[in-house]
Amino acid sequence: MLKVTVPFIISKIQHLSSMNQLKQTHALITKLGFYNHPLVLAKLITFLSLSPLGSLVYAQAMFEESRMDNPFICNTMIRAYTKSVFPIRAIYIYNHMHCLNLEFDHFTYTFVLKACARVLYCIEEDKKRVGFDIACKGTEIHCRVVKSGFDSDHFIQNSLVYVYSRCGLLDHARQVFDEMTDKSTISWNTMISAYDQVGDFSSADLLLESMPGKNVVSWNTLIARYVRLNNIEAARSIFEEMPVRDAVSWNSMIAGYVQIKDYARALELFGEMQIKNVEATEITLISVLGACAETGALEMGRKIHESLEAKEYKIEGFLGNALVDMYAKCGNLNWAWEVFNVLKMKPVSCWNAMVVGLAIHGYCDEALELFSTMETRRDEVRPNGITFIGVLIACRHKGLVEEGRSFFGRMMDVYNIMPNVKHYGCMVDLFSRWGFLNEAHELIKTMPFNPNCVLWRTLLGACRIHGNVELAEDSFQQLAMLEPVTDGDYVLLSNTYADAERWEDVERLRNEMIGARVPKKPGSSNIEMK
Repeated sequence: MLKVTVPFIISKIQHLSSMNQLKQTHALITKLGFYNHPLVLAKLITFLSLSPLGSLVYAQAMFEESRMDNPFICNTMIRAYTKSVFPIRAIYIYNHMHCLNLEFDHFTYTFVLKACARVLYCIEEDKKRVGFDIACKGTEIHCRVVKSGFDSDHFIQNSLVYVYSRCGLLDHARQVFDEMTDKSTISWNTMISAYDQVGDFSSADLLLESMPGKNVVSWNTLIARYVRLNNIEAARSIFEEMPVRDAVSWNSMIAGYVQIKDYARALELFGEMQIKNVEATEITLISVLGACAETGALEMGRKIHESLEAKEYKIEGFLGNALVDMYAKCGNLNWAWEVFNVLKMKPVSCWNAMVVGLAIHGYCDEALELFSTMETRRDEVRPNGITFIGVLIACRHKGLVEEGRSFFGRMMDVYNIMPNVKHYGCMVDLFSRWGFLNEAHELIKTMPFNPNCVLWRTLLGACRIHGNVELAEDSFQQLAMLEPVTDGDYVLLSNTYADAERWEDVERLRNEMIGARVPKKPGSSNIEMK
């Protein structure tokens, strides 16, 4: 009979190729009594948290069942969360290690500093939920680094430069950079990128000129600069002239085209990338799926999804969000649901994609039911302004006026979210569609900021449907004060007069339209063939 030893189990874990094999091995380990062996547990959690075939949720459950006092396992979990859509949890584990007085090494500091920088990137829409100031946290970790004697560690120094630059503390970043005795190209590029982020291009260019040896990252930094400035032509010029390109170069250009809403060029560049056999990264696919979502290129998005499944790639995080968003915007709610339900970790943006997608495509009950589910999971996910846009769209389609009023109030009273012009637009549309014209008019007049033309035009169109001549005239006048009125605005008011049999006003308005030389555009429809 084969004697099962720890080396045998570790070898078995190292050769796992699927989650099913992992679960079977996990069951065997538990049965044989090796579950709490530190080496076995470390290998299991490493596979689960860092392998593309693993599951971070599964790893977290296993981590919580352990004593959570193994520094190596803690480091592994910090590293995994740093790369996930919830980097804040990496900082929580770091704090947990500190409370237990566990030993920190240079890996701990490197990973948690990167987590601090990632938190700033991932939670821009909801910074209040972090519970502490990231800049202060970075400074606190820096102090511990110095106290622990790791302040000369090259990787930690690079991470500190990155964190301080992300927090906007350029003086701190530059001080760490200047104190480095061994500056790698990563150090130079990180500092140059830091100056670029705040728009100090003269300092960035000065460093670039002083840099002993430029590499592909240096040129990528320049591409990223012009992409941020929406100067896509300058970025493309550098891209074409680069001696060597990597996946980041292609990613930056594709993301740049998506940023300026030139989705056709983004998809075209992705095609060129495939022809040149440059392997697409997760960031590439996220940008391309975003372009597919905006252009309705469902077939391309579906092929990307199928290729990921064929490779047994773990679809989680931002890639999972992008797939849900693409399917929802393209109108295939069944596939959107399929991906949504598979995702183990769903940030608020993922829930929003489903709520808004369901609402826009008329699945109002399902959208409101999903929002209700969000509210029951307030510890995991908290609705934000985009969530409420989806909820109000659902109310608008369904004619749920009272519910819409209630949600609009709860948004401010319960979630402390101040409505923007889009929220007011949804409410005005809700009231207007269902005949509450005076309430819509009052809401526009009492907004905390100046209403735009869309709101007045929405009310004007509703006045035409519900036959309110007085409000139609007021809406038309308000439009005229904001911008030159269009032929459509004249037609709406003219038809309102005609429905009320005010033929003299119809004649007067049409003469005004001719006198103002406003041409009436012929109607047209667009269809896509094949």
